[in-house]
Amino acid sequence: MSMYDWDETVDLHDYDDEPDLICSYTRAQALADGTLVDVTEDAKEAGFRIPVAVTAGVWAEINAIPENSGEDVRGRLWDVLSVARMFAKAQPDESEFCFSVIMNRVVDGHRVKRLPLWTIVGPGDNCEPVLTIMLIGED
Repeated sequence: MSMYDWDETVDLHDYDDEPDLICSYTRAQALADGTLVDVTEDAKEAGFRIPVAVTAGVWAEINAIPENSGEDVRGRLWDVLSVARMFAKAQPDESEFCFSVIMNRVVDGHRVKRLPLWTIVGPGDNCEPVLTIMLIGED
């Protein structure tokens, strides 16, 4: 019997329609514990019409301002949000996209100017659309 042959002894009605939930971690919990940072109010100014959050990793990069760079947190956040909005507007049918922001930062002792990021639009806790901005490699 190959793996493609149907085993007629299996009754599919024996299985529950819904799998047992082992664990859940809501967006609200992630916002409450700091895993996500709500930037919705600033995102509205950038043109977003849905809730927007950044991961703690992105927030740490925004706040890691090198000395004498002339940058501030609000300006760096604005750069992230405005570039994300530009990419979202250019790809309205995409739920995920990558982009980078020019941002002075120090990585392994070297000054780096680009911060690569990606976004995903997915369902919030009540199935509403929400956008999350993450570092490459975060999920």
